[in-house]
Amino acid sequence: MDNWDEIRTAYQVARMGTVSGAADILGVHHATVIRHIDSLEQRLGVKLFQRHARGYTPTEAGEDMMRVGQATDDQFGQLEGRIKGRGSDVSGELVVTSLAAMSSLMTPVLAEFQALHPGLLIRYLTDDRVFRLEYGEAHIALRAGAVPQEPDNVVQRLTTMETGLYASRSYIEKHGTPKELDDFNNHFFVGADNEKSRAPFHKWLNTVVSRDRVTFRSTDFKSTELAVKAGAGIGFLSRQVAHGNEDLVEVWPALEEWHGPLWLVTHVDLHRTVKVQTFLSFLKERVSDWPFLTAQERAT
Repeated sequence: MDNWDEIRTAYQVARMGTVSGAADILGVHHATVIRHIDSLEQRLGVKLFQRHARGYTPTEAGEDMMRVGQATDDQFGQLEGRIKGRGSDVSGELVVTSLAAMSSLMTPVLAEFQALHPGLLIRYLTDDRVFRLEYGEAHIALRAGAVPQEPDNVVQRLTTMETGLYASRSYIEKHGTPKELDDFNNHFFVGADNEKSRAPFHKWLNTVVSRDRVTFRSTDFKSTELAVKAGAGIGFLSRQVAHGNEDLVEVWPALEEWHGPLWLVTHVDLHRTVKVQTFLSFLKERVSDWPFLTAQERAT
């Protein structure tokens, strides 16, 4: 097989399910997509797709072609990401990913770094999914919780993300604050929509209050932050993020079990590049200015 364009087209048709969807992804006219599929089927002597009113469904042969196309596309993406990261100066793209809850901490750091390196394009991607560094989806990932275990990644502990239990002053004016654990079931809480959330503070809350007291539920920490600020209930927030907000009051002493490590993750192929190392050093310096570092971290 000597025509990657046709294989890539077949892969996108199988992935999207329609000619128009594949055309949009590839940036070509839909007639080009059809021509590629027809040519590929003719060359292979098999039908790759069942055509129907709703679009294209891959046949068994089409499924095989999709797997080949996906693997090849991933390899090209990996190669592109590595090439972009190997420059001898701090320019081109720098792709950093983290949870959205960290955006208020990370955005000023990234903006300052870009100001020092005007030739740099910053891409800051916030999502709950784990970006695949081995496929060039990001140069640097900040991950919370258990130490990342993916092979071929360099993992460094950056800091501890501290979590506190907060309420807005408007909520406190209406409902007061809990004085003891027995008071918790007399209050309203902002929490995770997933009752089986693995976050240690959510697990703790589940042992203290009944589920019906979590009256505002969301799937991300940013929504939780906004709901707590709006007075919807008491909720867990990053103490680094909540620090300095005069409208937020920490209503219960933070427990050590609520806190968690924050990891810096890079792929071994990009870890030693000038761009990545320069940003890692810069970030580590700026983290020392973040509030609520543990006493041990302050000492080091």
